[in-house]
Amino acid sequence: MKRMAGFVFLVVFLCAGPMTLQGQEKVIRLGMIGLDTSHVVAFTGYLNNAKNKTGCKVVAAFSGGSPDIPSSANRVEGYTKQLREKYGVEIVDSIEELCTKVDGVLLESVDGRPHLRQVRPVLTAGKPVYIDKPMAGSLADVIEIFELAAKHKVPCWSSSSLRYSPGIIGMRQDERVGKVLGCCAYSPCSLEPHHPDLYWYGVHGVEVLFTIMGPGCVQVSRVHTGDTDVVTGLWEDGRIGTYRGLRGGKRDYGALVFGTKGIVPSGKYAGYGPLCAEIAKFFKTGKVPVPAEETINMFAFMTAADVSKARGGAPVTIEEVMSQARKEIAERRAKRK
Repeated sequence: MKRMAGFVFLVVFLCAGPMTLQGQEKVIRLGMIGLDTSHVVAFTGYLNNAKNKTGCKVVAAFSGGSPDIPSSANRVEGYTKQLREKYGVEIVDSIEELCTKVDGVLLESVDGRPHLRQVRPVLTAGKPVYIDKPMAGSLADVIEIFELAAKHKVPCWSSSSLRYSPGIIGMRQDERVGKVLGCCAYSPCSLEPHHPDLYWYGVHGVEVLFTIMGPGCVQVSRVHTGDTDVVTGLWEDGRIGTYRGLRGGKRDYGALVFGTKGIVPSGKYAGYGPLCAEIAKFFKTGKVPVPAEETINMFAFMTAADVSKARGGAPVTIEEVMSQARKEIAERRAKRK
């Protein structure tokens, strides 16, 4: 009887086991590249928290780091230690090794310059990827990353956390505003010598501007002082949007939105949670939430702002900087052959 009972238990266990596993949601394993920003700890904390029910878990990471940027080099060791000891994340020796252990990748390196090089093996391996701000260190790199993603048919996108604050992303459909006719967005705008001026931190406020206005900017002009930048964009439909970069006085994030029904201030920054929820949704669905065309137009806006600054505030067309970027890409490819 005991043998029969044991046999019955074994049969029930073997039959029930697969059913239980099938009923469980698959956990999507995520890897991180670049442990030199506070985002890696904040994002891992959110994604790995069972209470948030993200269906994702950061399980491996490649530390990276940029020796010529102190805010990168001085933080790699600390954040690497936190991920390893607090969250049990495996630290690997290469991006190629990382790709063998995960289903998707978050490219977090605070320095945008190595992003193209770092994302290449990720796209080649067919791993969906989210790229933190700035997407790259140049407009040419941004375009080439999206072209590589399209070539390998891999979902790829980038966004600042500002985009997904409910009081910002909701402005395009806000009944108090009606149709958006214009926007004045603002954010802190510290500069970093290895990046185009707005790429480093102004990108947050420019993301607010494009979240509310949408793509379609065709011309940019910029006024620059030590404490402030004011960048004005002309959209193809005649609308005007401006970005105010703050380096002096009170610094905050937000926008004033002009519409057919009203003039309404946007909501404030809502932290990393809304972006992390969108990242988890992306890895579960494979659907890119921000079109490549919008992100490219946004980085062209910031690139044109630097050209305008160099020309004393003269207007610069988006087509001019896009043509220059395409020329750079063609020259690079010719050298590789």
